[in-house]
Amino acid sequence: MSFRPHRLAEEIKREVTDMLQVELNDPRICKLTSITDVEVSRDLRYAKVFVSVYGTEQEQSQTLVGLQSAGGFIRMELGKRIRLRFLPELTFSLDPSIKRGIELTHLISEVMDKEIGD
Repeated sequence: MSFRPHRLAEEIKREVTDMLQVELNDPRICKLTSITDVEVSRDLRYAKVFVSVYGTEQEQSQTLVGLQSAGGFIRMELGKRIRLRFLPELTFSLDPSIKRGIELTHLISEVMDKEIGD
């Protein structure tokens, strides 16, 4: 990844995180939602925002629906905060890495408990 898309991705990540905490009041968006990563295309036209939602599968899908619905607002706010000729089109995708990490931690704990118990 070249320097400019990476820099833009970090800026988008910071601004969308701020919007999640302060401005987005959609009840579909779970409060335990975080932006884990943003990938911006080389031509800066598209950005994929990876979201982690700590909750049930229903809460995760509802959060994605809420974010897609708020996509126009988020993009408009990004346009005010980040000066670019063309603002990337945003897509939101679930990032299961945190959930996987928690599951792995539980598995490791179980194995360690069994080892200690033997």
